[in-house]
Amino acid sequence: MTKKWPVYVADAFAQEIYGGNQAGVVLLEEKGEFPRESLMCQIAGELKHSETAFVKPVKGGFQIRYFTPAGEVDLCGHATIGAFEVMKQEGLIAPGRFFLKTRAQELSIDVETQGVWMDMASPREGKTFSPQEAARLYEAYGLPPREGVDFTKGNPDRSYRMQPKIVSTGLQDIMLPVKDSRELETACQQEKLVCELSKQYQVVGVHMFCMSNRPGILAECRNFAPLYDIPEESATGTSNGALTWYLHGYGVVGIGQESLFLQGEAMGRPSCIKSRLLLSEEESLEEGSQKPLIRIGGEARISLKGELMYEE
Repeated sequence: MTKKWPVYVADAFAQEIYGGNQAGVVLLEEKGEFPRESLMCQIAGELKHSETAFVKPVKGGFQIRYFTPAGEVDLCGHATIGAFEVMKQEGLIAPGRFFLKTRAQELSIDVETQGVWMDMASPREGKTFSPQEAARLYEAYGLPPREGVDFTKGNPDRSYRMQPKIVSTGLQDIMLPVKDSRELETACQQEKLVCELSKQYQVVGVHMFCMSNRPGILAECRNFAPLYDIPEESATGTSNGALTWYLHGYGVVGIGQESLFLQGEAMGRPSCIKSRLLLSEEESLEEGSQKPLIRIGGEARISLKGELMYEE
């Protein structure tokens, strides 16, 4: 028997249509289970976007599973923003707070009149790369071998050497600082080598960034995940959540600060991703302290709406 699911393409983190990062959104009924994994992977391949979100109502909120054309991932920021914007714009939900279950963890989503904010998974820091390892990362993008990038925040007395490091707020990425926007623009990825390094370090990919001189923008970014058949992605919520925590470690982002990241310019799809670094209402294991909470926000535009046919 042939059945149908509502399917959309949402331009997430976009302020106008055909900007930002496209995500597939498939709306499922509350009754029944998710489709089999092989079918969800086929659908993601059919839609040909970096991620497709399969959204199912559950008691008290929603559950989302995310698929790339190559397989399932634990969390995807831009697909989440896109999915909740689709439901809001289609009149399925009103502005408010919603519970969301993902493979990474359970999250809170705030749907506002303009935009959606989502919790990231608790930040986790991983490996800091040695000078030799860092040099290989830079060489994978045709950049001079180096240990890191010197950064002075407008104050010669506060200079840092930002080093490549693995950080996660749901997905593990390598934070790779470069010295300026010109170096960011001219970086040329060796996909095979980056796939090998991603496997070796068990990461999704590389989040390359430079500090920005543009008014109101904290950093300019590019994101690469060739291991998951994503040579480059124009907007990544989880990666910019991780970058927020990484920059907090250098004293660049403070508690309570809202930051703006620009991504996707190299792909002709400029994306504006916002982040907030807060303290969770839940107490941490250490007496008298609180856990950090990173939220990612943005808007989305529906660029395609239709029906997905499938055989039961």
